[in-house]
Amino acid sequence: MKLFTKSNYMNPYIAGVGLGLVLLAAFYVSGNGLGASGAMMRTVVIVEKVISQAHVDSNIYLSKYGGGDKNPWDAWLVFQVIGVLVGGIISGIFGGRMKVEINHGPKITKKRRLVFAFLGGGLFGAGARIARGCTSGIVLSGGATLALGSWVTMVCLFIPAFGLAYFFRKNWI
Repeated sequence: MKLFTKSNYMNPYIAGVGLGLVLLAAFYVSGNGLGASGAMMRTVVIVEKVISQAHVDSNIYLSKYGGGDKNPWDAWLVFQVIGVLVGGIISGIFGGRMKVEINHGPKITKKRRLVFAFLGGGLFGAGARIARGCTSGIVLSGGATLALGSWVTMVCLFIPAFGLAYFFRKNWI
């Protein structure tokens, strides 16, 4: 089994085993699984504290992340996401894939692709905040612990996604 495929991407089976080992190490070292939405919320609080500490302190929701003397950087999730970004950049450089591009199908413009990406990312981020967690946290971490709720959530996410993909596929093929 080759480590990298012809297109210079890591073999998905080896990458999957690697992800599983990283998840196991995260549970062992921090007592927590993997996730990202908590780090995004803390990033918002970091920015808001710079703009208006009083706003963060007076907002019940934001204050639990960084009100008063609380430091929003004081969370392992923030550093996990920073590590993912740095790791992705390093992987792109070593794989010869580091370039600015907008991937899109032949029937969609770059502008429309960016609009869909922005809307989809915004809806997904809002959903993650409402659900109090993201799919990486619930599916990876919860699924790895065999939590029934995580498996039900995964099915409830993927079935509608596959159903909706039919209506959006014309943008890609």
